[in-house]
Amino acid sequence: MPRDTSAAPGRSSWKWSRTGETRRVLLDAAREVFAERGFADASVAEVVARAGSSVGSLYHHFGGKSELFLALWEDWQSSQEQRAASAVAAARRAGERRPLALFVAGARGFLRGSWEGRALGGLFVDKDGPPGFELMRRTRGHEWLRQNSSLLHAPDDAIGRVTVAVLTTIIGEAGREVMASRSRREAEAITDAAVAMIERLGVLSDDDGLTEEGPAAV
Repeated sequence: MPRDTSAAPGRSSWKWSRTGETRRVLLDAAREVFAERGFADASVAEVVARAGSSVGSLYHHFGGKSELFLALWEDWQSSQEQRAASAVAAARRAGERRPLALFVAGARGFLRGSWEGRALGGLFVDKDGPPGFELMRRTRGHEWLRQNSSLLHAPDDAIGRVTVAVLTTIIGEAGREVMASRSRREAEAITDAAVAMIERLGVLSDDDGLTEEGPAAV
């Protein structure tokens, strides 16, 4: 939304605030509708009705139903990446330098976020999406593998790549189960079990690179 420099003092900030509020209300309504009906059966009309908004406003802010779904997905991905990165940064500040321990810290942050953000994250587990969504998920997944490989200092060979893929898959599958958990206690038990598997599978020989000391990428 263009900034209105001719407006009275405080007017433009009010417009920005209203814009952000409208987007959030539309996103909240879309989350409910997509969760209930899936992407294919959800309608723009129902989203705007729940939001108390208009079709024109939705198209102005997002461009359409597909873009609305993808905006929710980006919100989820960004929040999960931030949770994991914050957990890794906190471990570093506490003096941790071992790659596998930093990876575990990030995994715990991600899985904690899976529970706390399950209302939104559940939209993207085994549900339909707009055309091209699966490709976007695979692309993001490849980037996640690359980042984890850097964090773990994994060697660029078959064993290193397989190890990173397995450890990353454990986190992803555990996240699904955490989001489906009936209680926080159950979610924490799943998290602990996933971490135990990561620690068992991730402790390779010194020559494999995953146990070497040194800085790791966020």
